[in-house]
Amino acid sequence: MKVFLLHRDHDFKPKPGLRDAIFNAMASGDVFAVTNARRNLERAYEKNPELAHDGVSAADRALIQDLELETLWQAMAGEDEFLYEIAKRVVLSSLDEPDAVLYRQQALTDCIEQRDVIVQLYSLALEALTNERQVGGFWVGAGPELVLRRSVQILELHVGVLKRLRQLADDHAQDFHSEAFRRFFAMLATELSDEYLEELGQHLRALEFRRGLRESAELGQGLRGRRYIVHASRLPRSWKERLPFANRPDEYSFSVHPRDEAGARALADIRVRGINSVANAAAQSADHVKSFFAMLRLELAFYLACLNLRDRLSGKGEPTCLPEPLPSDTCAFSGRGIIDICLSLHLDRTAVGNDVDAEGRSLVVITGANQGGKSTFLRSVGLAQLMLQAGMFVGAHSLRANVCSGIYTHYKREEDETMEGGKLDEELARMSAISDQITRHSLLLCNESFASTNEREGSEIARQVVRAMLAREIKVFFVTHMYDLAHGLEAEGLNTALFLRAERTADGTRTFRLREGEPLPTSYGTDSYRRIFGSDQTEPEPASSTAARR
Repeated sequence: MKVFLLHRDHDFKPKPGLRDAIFNAMASGDVFAVTNARRNLERAYEKNPELAHDGVSAADRALIQDLELETLWQAMAGEDEFLYEIAKRVVLSSLDEPDAVLYRQQALTDCIEQRDVIVQLYSLALEALTNERQVGGFWVGAGPELVLRRSVQILELHVGVLKRLRQLADDHAQDFHSEAFRRFFAMLATELSDEYLEELGQHLRALEFRRGLRESAELGQGLRGRRYIVHASRLPRSWKERLPFANRPDEYSFSVHPRDEAGARALADIRVRGINSVANAAAQSADHVKSFFAMLRLELAFYLACLNLRDRLSGKGEPTCLPEPLPSDTCAFSGRGIIDICLSLHLDRTAVGNDVDAEGRSLVVITGANQGGKSTFLRSVGLAQLMLQAGMFVGAHSLRANVCSGIYTHYKREEDETMEGGKLDEELARMSAISDQITRHSLLLCNESFASTNEREGSEIARQVVRAMLAREIKVFFVTHMYDLAHGLEAEGLNTALFLRAERTADGTRTFRLREGEPLPTSYGTDSYRRIFGSDQTEPEPASSTAARR
């Protein structure tokens, strides 16, 4: 049985990392395994602090820091560590095909509309995973009889959950419309039919061997037994055969004396040889059913995490929508009321949304007043793109964008504490690493990149980077205060470039909205000066674009 709720044709496979042991233990519902995995991970971190990156690439670490993804995942988790882990792994495993995004969006829509059913499904999966703890474990090297008995007990508990799962599917399958859940419920109806569940129950009762164990074997080399096979217990065909004096087929038998220890050991060895293959098959069956419930819980956990986030945003009155994904070779990004979800989660009020129309624009340059919302807008773009490619809703009234082969960020950083190099060296090194990894149809978000040197040099470096990225068909959003850079790019007259400017009213008030407009030679830094020092000085209006070009 396959779940296939996150992908159309395969189970979700998260990126490998050191926390996999914890994640897998959580998915299996084994509390003791989680504790041991945490203890082992802490020891590994003590020996090598670099392992704290947990296999996350440098590009993903920058993405987490620059887009404040920890805030997003905490809101999705709702204090549930397992939901946090699955949210992190799914969001960082971006989809790169519009069909795959739509498949997940449709499933999410069903989850929103049928939340109670999804919670029941998740609870059943979690209950099934705790059945093993009810039965108890066994020590390494346990005999086949103990393995068989334990596996049968686990399967009997699983059958009870499977019956309730099938009943839930029968009651609510017609309420779901997505391809993912229609396939899932159809699979349950087919593979968990009444006849199958009844037959499964009969087999489990037979494996208790209440009527004794019937097995056959052949004589091999040296008169040793081989090919031990356990057979179903033979039941009397009619009431006449049950009578003590009834005619039965001839059979040969012998009894072992109670004090014949060697004979008892020989019979026990014969029994074990026969049961061994049955025990292995039963244990594999129990593991198979357990893995199904583990994957069901894992994939449903992502949708529950999305519902948690939606509850937080809806409770504040923030807009959410399912974006329209477009092919990667279609350069598009447009929407209404796009908000920075992570900023909103920190605020007591709603966040200011922005409209943008960057259809056919591979370069978007954002300039304007200090503290005008430029970096916030850039973060909202990155979050929207990342959430779109995770199959989630986004914080906006509407959004359409092409899927990207990768999302990269290059934000300004604080001074290098190790003093191994200057800030410009550090910026250049990070951009070099990005250029080695970034591919065609990727998205690059730059925030005040190369502002650590003087404007002439920084503008020239940034200009060369932007040109190289555009030549490789990479979409670039660039926030900058460098007028030389912004004005120079505008002067090139690129049809594929869009210039946005943070809005500022005549009295210096920031509306935190961005409007289409040419770059200005000022960032209105004196507004901040007046706010802090209380000066009455006013900054002269910026020169016209014609004068500025002179």
